[in-house]
Amino acid sequence: MEKIKIENSSFGVIWVIGWLFTLGFLNLTFWKGVLAILIWPYYMGSFLSGLIK
Repeated sequence: MEKIKIENSSFGVIWVIGWLFTLGFLNLTFWKGVLAILIWPYYMGSFLSGLIK
């Protein structure tokens, strides 16, 4: 039998902290915060892809 090692990544925790900071910094309401869950990764991805090119 093979041993399976499961490792936890802290990237998800860092993402949640960044998202909560964004909500607090911009004084967003709850529903705007829910919308920010969908929009924030898109803008971060488009910004970071511009740095790579």
